[in-house]
Amino acid sequence: MVALDPADYSVDELKAELEEVDDVDELESILAAERDGKNRKTATDAIEGRLEALRDEAAGESEDSEGDGDLPFDPGEHDVSEIGPKVNDVEDVDTLRALLDAEEAGENRTPVKTVIESRIEKFAEEDEEPDTDELDLAEMSAADVGNAVQDIDDGDVLRELIDREEDGENRDSVKSLIQGRIDSVEGEEEQDLEPDVPPEEKHPDLDHPTADKRHVRALEDGSFGDMWVYCETQAGDLVDVSREMLGKAREMMDGYNETYEDEENVVAVLVGDDVAGLAEDCVAYGADVVVYHEDDRLDRFKHKPYAEVVCDMARWGADPGESNPEPADWRDYDEPRYVLFPATNNGRDLSAQVQAELDSGLASDCSGLYIEDAVISNPVKTGGSNRTFERVLHMKRPDFSGFEYSTILCLDNPGREFHPQGASVIPGSFDVPDPDPEREGEVVERDVDLDDEWFRVEVTEYDQLEGGVDLTGHDVIVAMGRGIGDDPTRGMELALDLANCFEDADVGVSRGIVTGSYQFDGHVEQYTAEERQIGETGQVVEPDLYVAAGISGAIQHKVGMDESDTIVAVNTDPEADIREFSDYFVEGDLFEVLPRLIDALEGGEIDMEALADGGDSR
Repeated sequence: MVALDPADYSVDELKAELEEVDDVDELESILAAERDGKNRKTATDAIEGRLEALRDEAAGESEDSEGDGDLPFDPGEHDVSEIGPKVNDVEDVDTLRALLDAEEAGENRTPVKTVIESRIEKFAEEDEEPDTDELDLAEMSAADVGNAVQDIDDGDVLRELIDREEDGENRDSVKSLIQGRIDSVEGEEEQDLEPDVPPEEKHPDLDHPTADKRHVRALEDGSFGDMWVYCETQAGDLVDVSREMLGKAREMMDGYNETYEDEENVVAVLVGDDVAGLAEDCVAYGADVVVYHEDDRLDRFKHKPYAEVVCDMARWGADPGESNPEPADWRDYDEPRYVLFPATNNGRDLSAQVQAELDSGLASDCSGLYIEDAVISNPVKTGGSNRTFERVLHMKRPDFSGFEYSTILCLDNPGREFHPQGASVIPGSFDVPDPDPEREGEVVERDVDLDDEWFRVEVTEYDQLEGGVDLTGHDVIVAMGRGIGDDPTRGMELALDLANCFEDADVGVSRGIVTGSYQFDGHVEQYTAEERQIGETGQVVEPDLYVAAGISGAIQHKVGMDESDTIVAVNTDPEADIREFSDYFVEGDLFEVLPRLIDALEGGEIDMEALADGGDSR
């Protein structure tokens, strides 16, 4: 006999009683009794519905229980510097809270907890409903309004915003953006986007100095393919960053071809007076095709002819609409899909001019690259609705704050395509791959007529400058930052004294020293020059031991030294960013810490070189 006999209740009464039953076996007995008795369809549906709800609830609790012991990673097994990137890959707040609990129960490191808590706060901010009463439309640009309404999912609230705009500035562009958001959230059919109008037609009263340039207009409905790598050379050889880029391009395009089931290539570009012999090296480091142009006048970098040659190669075989192109038998597309340049002095110059000539964008000084689809909602790119952009090169670079990374995307506008997607790469960002001498590739010479006007400036004599300071080969680097501000000269003297404690060490500085207005005595001033700067726009070092004193840890500095085997930081700020990626962090004033460290080294009390090798420092 069941505890609850369904025959004693009407269907409505039975539904109410079922809410109090939490035992699956009991519910199954009630269901059997109903089927053997009155067998009312609405009653059996109600019992089955309650059964399903209890089973789903039990399954959810089981998953939660399993999840508690199945974290994406154990924070206790990772250094502080490794935690940030791993936490940024976690998209679930409950998982983040579980990671925070695990850290508190284990190492309980303040920087790690701060990173996880910041990630949790970010999700909380994203989940907050925006207060539309605080939106002052009259003080906002159309773009600001477009971004703000992306967080509003209530059609009535959006219509109220349109009414407020009509009562105020009454801008058609703003009302169109809000209406587009209404259409998106309420599922109305997406309106046709207005055709793109060239700026010279839209604003005929303005000057358009680039309108007639040979390569300035983007292709419409063009076809794109391959990843191109401009390979810089020096003294008859590839520079290391060229090898880095070829290896990274090979890695990305292998993944690209697997993901998109395609067969696109890595294309190396060589320009100079005697570069054909380097084609074999390019293939060995990852290129499928090498396109080169030689001319005796290109023995040294000249931005105008170099840019013209690279642009000619990029559009070789394309039809910009004004000329009959010469066919390129080795390719079947109009322009490269992607292009990489080195972020060297010459590479920065060339990349900006080439991308401008090809009417596309450039993410400069990148240290991370990957290809994947991106779902974007943007007032200009998508009209405010979500749209998937395929095969997008994600270009990671330090942002202007100096303490965060930004990922740059080069996306098409409606009716206008922006290719190639371009990036310049900071030297040292990627590993140089081992060459494969057995690889085979195609080598193509491009014949370009070089205008004499591009060589109006002739260099008749060269002076050999001193080679400068090379910090890259030392076992130990002592780097100084803004923390020397109380006594700049004394700070640099301490750096030199500390470096002298090691057999193979030298002194570097952060950008803050180079660009600051510090006054140094003559005997140390040479050690504060720009040639000793470490970071994004300076040298990239990988010593066994890196001592950073008075350096906050901006990303621009980090990219120049974070491959060091052991990093020891000295800083008065316990929350300094450098703490997150240091192996050892000393909270203190460098003017107090460094003298004690020097005394300990000179007295044999501590062996920091052994520490860098992973041994006992005492």
